[in-house]
Amino acid sequence: MEVILRQDVEKVGLRGEVVSVARGYARNYLLPHGLAEPATPGRVAEIKRIEAQRARHEARSAEQAQEIASVLATTVLRFEVKAGPTGSLFGSVTPTDVADEIWRTRKVRVDRRKIGIDVIKRIGRYTVPIDVFEGVTAEVKTLVVPEGGELPPEEELAALEAAEAAADAPPVLAEGAVDEAADAIVLPEPEPEPALALARSAEADEPEPADDAPPAAAE
Repeated sequence: MEVILRQDVEKVGLRGEVVSVARGYARNYLLPHGLAEPATPGRVAEIKRIEAQRARHEARSAEQAQEIASVLATTVLRFEVKAGPTGSLFGSVTPTDVADEIWRTRKVRVDRRKIGIDVIKRIGRYTVPIDVFEGVTAEVKTLVVPEGGELPPEEELAALEAAEAAADAPPVLAEGAVDEAADAIVLPEPEPEPALALARSAEADEPEPADDAPPAAAE
């Protein structure tokens, strides 16, 4: 079944791509979660038209690439996103988001697959490398800002990230506590071997000699 992705989906494709997936996967996961839509002829034609329009603004020579790289070098992208108290995003900023924002603000098309990030999952200041053309690379400053707020200083961002990492880490016992915990472990006594158990039982049943029994006669 062919669908149009509405979001980047790992190991499936990028937003706006027409991909072929199993019918059950589409109906049970992609479509209900809003990650894709049916690839109707009208929607496919619309996507191709948009891509053709953007392709006219893509670098086709080293000279054009240098011009585009100069534009990108002075560009600052800004994403306002929902984030938790420690700076983790409730979603993420993807290469597709970066490419779309460059198009929206600069009307420059860059290949999403040549944007040198995976996904951004924390607020912060980032430098995103982009391969504009063979041998031509640009770096785009990108701000991922909490919705309705501003970015704190770098020291505070680092402290928030460290606090979150510490909260997620498993607890570590102090050296003395480890020794005490080891001493508190009581291992069960091993079961005796069957032959040894029988021998011990026989010894227990054997009567002890009386104190006034006469001494055994010498041979």
